[in-house]
Amino acid sequence: MDYPLLNVFFTTMWVFLWVMWFFLLFRVFGDLFRDDSVSGWGKAGWSVFVLVLPFLGVFVYLIARGKSMGRREMKRSEEAEAEFRSYVQEAAAGSGTAPKTQAAELAQLAELRKHGDLTEEEYQSAKDHVLAA
Repeated sequence: MDYPLLNVFFTTMWVFLWVMWFFLLFRVFGDLFRDDSVSGWGKAGWSVFVLVLPFLGVFVYLIARGKSMGRREMKRSEEAEAEFRSYVQEAAAGSGTAPKTQAAELAQLAELRKHGDLTEEEYQSAKDHVLAA
């Protein structure tokens, strides 16, 4: 084997740095194109700057807009959480009406049986049908 351990370490380090660099590049482009406060020309300018001078462009972007980058991400996260909570509440409210309706139907069946409008067999059959639904 003609590949020393130190070379394995450096190769691993360079691969890690490249992966980290691409992750950072995608984060910058993702933030840039999600931001509604930047005009189309501003997005085009930042894109050209980052593509022509990639290292300098990304570092300047992080220096100039890094703090607001975190704020925008936090805002998107809060909006997504609010939408999720709203969806869960709507879904819970929708499923909450089914047992009430089921209980109301069972009460109505019991009332019909009590008045003699339903026989015991008809009541049990209707009750099983309501509970199965």
